[in-house]
Amino acid sequence: MMAASLLRRDKKSTAAHLKADLKRTDNSSGLRQLQELLDSVLHPERGSEPEALEWCKWLLAGGDGFDEFCRTVRSYDNATLCGLVWTANFVAYRCRTCGISPCMSLCAECFNNGDHTGHDFNMFRSQAGGACDCGDGNVMRESGFCSRHRLKTGENVPSVPRDLLLMSEMVLPRFIITIIQYLRDGYTEPESAADRDLQKVLQQLDLHISFLEELTKMGGAMRTVLTKILTNQQTFKELSMGQEENVYAKRNYEKYLSALKSSGLLSVEEKGTGAGATDTPAGAGALSLLGATAAASLEDSSKEEDQDGLQGVGQRKRVKLSSSTKDPSIMDTLKHKCFLEELLFWTIKYEFPQKMVTFLLNMLPDQDYKITFTKTFVQHYAFIMKTLMKSHESDTMSNRIVHISVQLFSNEELARHVTEECQLLDIMVTVLIYMMESCLIKSELQDEESNHHVVVNCGEALLKNNTYWPLVSDFINILSHQSVAKRFLEDQSLLLPWMSFVSFFQGMNLNKRELNEHVEFESQTYYAAFAAELEACAQPMWGLLTHCKVKETQEYTKTVVQYCLDTLQMWFDAIGFVDEPALNQLTFHLPLHRYYAMFLSKGVKCQGLDLDSLLPDQEMLMKIMVHPLQIQDCLSEIHSNMWVRNGLQIKGQAMTYVQSHFCNSMIDPDIYLLQVCASRLDPDYFISSVFERFKVVDLLTMASQHQNAVLDSEQERPMLEGALTFLVILSSLRIHLGMSDDEILRAEMVSQLCMNDRTHSSLLDLIPENPNPKSGVVPGSCSFEEMLSAVADFKAPVFEPGGSMQQGMYTPKAEVWEKEFDPIMVILRTVYRRDVQSAMDRYSAFLKQSGIQTGNPWPPYKERTPLHPCYKGLVRLLHCKTLHIVIFTLLYKIWMDHQNMSEHVLCMVLYLIELGLDNPVQDDKVEEEPCIEEHCHDSWFPGTSLLSNLHHVINFVRVRVPETAPEVERKRERERERETPASTSSESSTFGQNLREAQVFSLVAERRRKFQEIINRSNHEASQAVRPKSSSSRWLPPGSPPQLVTEILEIGESMLSLLVKLHQKLSGKQNSLSLSWLAEVDPAHHAHGDGLTAIERILAKAATRSRHSKRCLQEICGKVCPPIPPKKNSPGDKKSMDKEERRQRARERQQKLLAEFASRQKSFMETAMDVESPETDAVMDMGSAEPLDSEVLYDCVICGQSGPSTEDRPTGLVVLLQASSVLGHRCRSDTPKRLPITDEEHIYPEDTCGATHDVRLSLMQRYFKDSSCLQSVSIGWDGGVYVQTCGHTLHIDCHKSYMESLRNDQVLQGFSVDKGEFTCPLCRQFANSVLPCRPGRGMETGAWHAPSNKSMSTLVKEVKDLQEQLGIFPVSASLKQRDPILVESNLSKEMESVIKDIKNTTQKKYMDYGKNPGSPDNDFLFMYSVARTNLELELVHRGGNLCSGGASAAAKRSCLNQLFHVLAMHMRLYSIDSAYNPWTRLTQSMHSRDHVYCDDERPEVPMLFRDVPSLLIIFILTMPQPLRKEHFTCVVKVLYSLQYTQALAALSVRFSREERLAWSKKNTPNSDKSWESLLCHMISELTKAKDVYDTNSEETLVLSSSVWSPQSIEFSLQQFCLPFLRLSCLLQHHLYGDSLPGCLVEEEFSLLAGCLGLAGSAQSSAACLEWNISALDLISQWCSEVIALSDTPTQQSVSLLGQDPQWAAPRLLHLPDNYTTLFQYYHRKSCTSCGKTPKDPALCLVCGAFVCLKGQCCKQQGVCECVLHSQHCGAATGIFLLINASVIIIIRGHRFCLWGSVYLDAHGEEDRDLRRGKPLYLCEERYRVLEQQWVSHTFDHINKRWGPHYNGL
Repeated sequence: MMAASLLRRDKKSTAAHLKADLKRTDNSSGLRQLQELLDSVLHPERGSEPEALEWCKWLLAGGDGFDEFCRTVRSYDNATLCGLVWTANFVAYRCRTCGISPCMSLCAECFNNGDHTGHDFNMFRSQAGGACDCGDGNVMRESGFCSRHRLKTGENVPSVPRDLLLMSEMVLPRFIITIIQYLRDGYTEPESAADRDLQKVLQQLDLHISFLEELTKMGGAMRTVLTKILTNQQTFKELSMGQEENVYAKRNYEKYLSALKSSGLLSVEEKGTGAGATDTPAGAGALSLLGATAAASLEDSSKEEDQDGLQGVGQRKRVKLSSSTKDPSIMDTLKHKCFLEELLFWTIKYEFPQKMVTFLLNMLPDQDYKITFTKTFVQHYAFIMKTLMKSHESDTMSNRIVHISVQLFSNEELARHVTEECQLLDIMVTVLIYMMESCLIKSELQDEESNHHVVVNCGEALLKNNTYWPLVSDFINILSHQSVAKRFLEDQSLLLPWMSFVSFFQGMNLNKRELNEHVEFESQTYYAAFAAELEACAQPMWGLLTHCKVKETQEYTKTVVQYCLDTLQMWFDAIGFVDEPALNQLTFHLPLHRYYAMFLSKGVKCQGLDLDSLLPDQEMLMKIMVHPLQIQDCLSEIHSNMWVRNGLQIKGQAMTYVQSHFCNSMIDPDIYLLQVCASRLDPDYFISSVFERFKVVDLLTMASQHQNAVLDSEQERPMLEGALTFLVILSSLRIHLGMSDDEILRAEMVSQLCMNDRTHSSLLDLIPENPNPKSGVVPGSCSFEEMLSAVADFKAPVFEPGGSMQQGMYTPKAEVWEKEFDPIMVILRTVYRRDVQSAMDRYSAFLKQSGIQTGNPWPPYKERTPLHPCYKGLVRLLHCKTLHIVIFTLLYKIWMDHQNMSEHVLCMVLYLIELGLDNPVQDDKVEEEPCIEEHCHDSWFPGTSLLSNLHHVINFVRVRVPETAPEVERKRERERERETPASTSSESSTFGQNLREAQVFSLVAERRRKFQEIINRSNHEASQAVRPKSSSSRWLPPGSPPQLVTEILEIGESMLSLLVKLHQKLSGKQNSLSLSWLAEVDPAHHAHGDGLTAIERILAKAATRSRHSKRCLQEICGKVCPPIPPKKNSPGDKKSMDKEERRQRARERQQKLLAEFASRQKSFMETAMDVESPETDAVMDMGSAEPLDSEVLYDCVICGQSGPSTEDRPTGLVVLLQASSVLGHRCRSDTPKRLPITDEEHIYPEDTCGATHDVRLSLMQRYFKDSSCLQSVSIGWDGGVYVQTCGHTLHIDCHKSYMESLRNDQVLQGFSVDKGEFTCPLCRQFANSVLPCRPGRGMETGAWHAPSNKSMSTLVKEVKDLQEQLGIFPVSASLKQRDPILVESNLSKEMESVIKDIKNTTQKKYMDYGKNPGSPDNDFLFMYSVARTNLELELVHRGGNLCSGGASAAAKRSCLNQLFHVLAMHMRLYSIDSAYNPWTRLTQSMHSRDHVYCDDERPEVPMLFRDVPSLLIIFILTMPQPLRKEHFTCVVKVLYSLQYTQALAALSVRFSREERLAWSKKNTPNSDKSWESLLCHMISELTKAKDVYDTNSEETLVLSSSVWSPQSIEFSLQQFCLPFLRLSCLLQHHLYGDSLPGCLVEEEFSLLAGCLGLAGSAQSSAACLEWNISALDLISQWCSEVIALSDTPTQQSVSLLGQDPQWAAPRLLHLPDNYTTLFQYYHRKSCTSCGKTPKDPALCLVCGAFVCLKGQCCKQQGVCECVLHSQHCGAATGIFLLINASVIIIIRGHRFCLWGSVYLDAHGEEDRDLRRGKPLYLCEERYRVLEQQWVSHTFDHINKRWGPHYNGL
């Protein structure tokens, strides 16, 4: 009842009344009233209406206005943290210098208010959202706080008065429970409702949640209240269940309970089965996961799994594991004790709506809340993941989860707290395992039948979509805290399940080699597999390793290593592995091996552990070695094309395995592990394993022919190279064997720089980031820069004339090439094999350049860092007999030219020998095993030291060869010659017993024997087990056609002698090594060079290290027997060395051809394009070289014929017509306009050339006759048509057929043939029309040039007559009616069509300026303006003046001569009515002006208002062509007088009244040629009838504050007339071929006057005048025209008189130096037309307009805003800077291209899309290039990548 009455009253008084009631000590009635009121206002069934919110606002404010209340509460804000929360796509900052946690981020405001100069920071676009950490000392250093959060504001804030927030404490609990009841009510389970629409429920709540968010922003005081309410368990109990009688609340509560039911990890029905398992002791369950068959029960996919769409997995059955963990509560359903917990629960259920997330995060600055919320979050962790796995929007949800968790777990204090109190680590590991269990399948590795191991199925959505990412990311985040990581490493109940988790990935994504068919479907699951191993296994591993750096942490390492070994053993058992890997199977994923390797390495390197204490027994080592070795072998196989049938993806895997982000977690640990095995296992066993794995055992025979059971012959060579390269890498790589971090960084950097010059960012990206990639810090990142400057030089970004943009690059220093280039490291790190070649090419280029060596160098040999003492055993690899036999065999085979040998094989063999010489074996140990004769290897070499084995001679070898082999033939010949049996000769030899055959297969046999021996070896190693003898004929290729027979080869060589012979062979000289050479050997000389150098270096080392070797060498060199040329073994057996030579020659030939081609191309480019070359060889000048009267010949670039252009078959110039507004954007001042970067700055477009001319024309049209106006000005400043050519000509009929062929060829993209676009057939320059060349001579030569001595008046008369006669010219269509006999020729047709093209080039609005559009006057204006535009633009291209003379790039592109003739032909249609002919008004004084026009007509434009250059062009174009030069000069002279008079008038306008008075009174001598008299006359004339200068108000006084001296007057008159003189001169140059001499700027006026034949002295501008009637009369006449304009306001007259023809060069806007200032202002600025903040904002760099790129909001008639603007501002050329990407796009007509960026970072690189976010600075050179391309209209030619924009930009 009471509530109803309260509701009726107004809200304000009610609130005040209630607040007063509640303040009393006895507030029960107030409480009751409030509750009743709230019951009715906030009744959940009424829906969320704004009314309820209004009530809440009034009630909270307790009678004050809500805004007032907000302000009051804010004043009590005691928060010291910023805590601003943002969502995805927000731009934030991260400073690595200030951050303690790698996830630290700052909002722009805090960043800009802090001091981060010189720090390592970047700007980034938030992916998942985040919050500002300013003020939080746990996450960042205090020095980085901004000025606002640096002060501990909390201390000086007054305490909050009790009654201020009283109402809030009462009302808000009810408000929150209302929200919760909504959420309960609206939620439906996904199964039950098909039309489940959670979004709808959330939309209804939108206002409520926004209101809560508003409250959190009121600061600390309000947050404290909210925290109390959210965490108060009592309130929750009272309100959550609802009162008894409230049915709604009850039903609501039941809904909530049923939703809670399914929140445990184990759903209810699973509980029964799982209960048994939970009783097992801790850890046992986890172990059973690994492979004890009992636990892994294969169930058929049950129904619920089918719903997840998993039937598709085919026969692979899902495996269910019975889980168990030490804490069943993790699996149980949730129980809630406060609002916060239930709110989070619903947030999860509704899949993290953005608003809720933001509200929960906004509360974080409150410390109490933070702790409670973190605990709540951890409590719900398992439930979150369960929801995530079911979600359809897992991507968005992942981002929102991480948005929250990263705020909680980055704080070490908090993370440690929840780890201790809430078992965070247990929860995480359990949940991870639970997650992966959902997609396990049976592994098929090794033995499919009896394999018990389970692995994840990489095809499942969980892995494919990275759904596990948020979990793993949190896990890595908390492991980065030392205290948490230590707990993890100490707790075996965590380590055990973790190892079992890692083992799920061991052997995943198994590849089986396809042997017959190509796979039908290439699976792309490998992406998922590599990502999973990196994120879920490697990154946590790196996280743990960062905490195992010091001796104190030894125990952790030991524990982990032990667990790794146990788990590995279990894995071997589970997959049924004995000793041989399964054939043709490959998995790149061995995380257990890699964990083991990395912890070993860390233990030895940082913790001083003894390696042997961490290693298992030999048998286990042999097992561990197998799979990593398998990967190395398969890498070789993949590159040898043995896996091609598996498709491209297998190559993708091989490349990813070594790629920079993966290599230090994959290939490096693998190689290290193999090095460890090699250092501890028997070397002979290891070497023979390698060759057997690589399948090249059969190849290692001395016989010239052999059979290989497993490889095709073309695969043998790459596999042998692979095996040898692998051995070299294995024995020379030191990354984990003793290099310091700095040395590793240096080696990585050098190897990357040697492959290619690199930009700074790509280098950062390519260098494997050491540990925890989340940290974003390369360890010792300061040393990165130092190291970079130590090894590389910076090449600043350069610009090629072609315009391709270079970035700033780093290139290796010379001494790096000389001393540090390490081909082995390069081979290890190259993703593409071509990079190795590229490094070698660069190396040889360096050697050539520095003159060290010119040939074809071999990879240099590099000295290695000494081995860590623990790994000394690795050296034994190089000193074992097996390897020596292989080396000997290979040297022999290369010398004998056997097949499948290559330079690379020799190179690697020599490398191995040299490594052996450089790493002598320690002799302190006695040989472990006494030599027993039955060792088949012992008979080859006496000991194991390479040095002593080098000179050991081997005489006879027994081999098994096919019967057809040449050896057998030779033996038969010998037997025929002498009847003695062969065997005797062999028995008499020392090595009679030695069967080489045993050696061939004994590589396998030896390995078997060693293996047995290791297995059988009992604990005390000394007691030798009896060795089984290897049977010699154990192995035969089954059913091979030719029988193998045993043959004996006579060798008689040692390794040394073979090396010497190879040296002779390579050098092609008999005694290439003389004895004298041996005397002065010094290994140091031979660092760089080819194979010869390498052999010399080795021989030198051998000689210096052993006297015996030296003696042997002397003997060998002393013999100098002519070596028997090795016999060609069989005709089919081509010599591979020859092959190499042939290749080399081919390569040289190719180089030569290429060089020749390049030089040709260069010379062509110079003639064709405008690579700035001084000679002007454009078509214009063709005539000048020919005899004077002959016709010009043109070459057609299509048919290749040369001939004149004729009426019937005209030739044309290839031209590009484009509309241009460049001239219109010119301003008066030289400094470009600044781009506004604050709201106060603006750009005013009114002062541009285009705008000024528009105003002038419209002013004239108001007062004067339209047709006259249209001849008094030029248009085309905006949207004028510019014509440029590449200078090539073609027959017009050829061109038509060329266009036809283009039209039929649909492949051509980038230009539209239908619009007439094409590329010049010769130089491929873009063009869109052909300009016909008129027949006859090129320039008007001969008689036309004869200097004339006629008087001025005669010439004036002749000009007048010429104007009145019709031109002798090809007749156009419109004249046909008059005279039907005239026939239209091809030429005139073409000219018509070109005129049509020109008109179509620009938009209608740029052509119609007259009152009646389409009138002849309009057309006339447009035509002569085209000529004007082209002349003006050429002037601009020449730098705005003619001082530079004739040679200029612009001249080459110009085709003014041809253009003039085409325009003149068209203009001939309009004859000027003689009554209005301006010529008469220029040259005669007309007395009777009155009858010229009737009163109703408007007057003509006075001569003084007319634009003189326009008149010049009109006269020239309308007079018959060709025009005599004397007539041209006459026209120029007459017009110069007018221009000069206009200059005087304009000058007089600028005088002050006093000065004018003085001048008009001055008595000056009456002279036509002195400006003083003319000026006086002018002023007095203009002040006669009605003072034109009347309007001179104050503003002109400002102009004339300085007194005019005669010099300044003369100067300003010259400046005024210069633009006219320049245009006339250019025109004369193009029409008559006169040269343009260069000069100094000061002399320009007199020089041009001289060129034009204005007789004058340099001193005075007036001296150039020539009047044909009295000057003063003419001036009086012109002035009287102005004065006669009775109805023109004087203001306008003055502005028309005072025009200034000078304009500065066109400039783009001036941009700020620092990109951030521009970005910060514009990326949040709202669009002027639609008012929204654009998604992709862009800026026009010509006028500064701010537009939406691709914005649908600003579309008009289907055209987006950028395209619209480009049409409006640049006549279809637009230059836009994309704010969010820092790049510039160019729009040209219907196409666009990405131009690049003018902002570069400190390393000279672009940052497209601001991905790196480093500070960017304006690159002046680039901006100049851009401006230059805009002004010269060369965008089309220089930028190559154009595409259509379909009006969508």
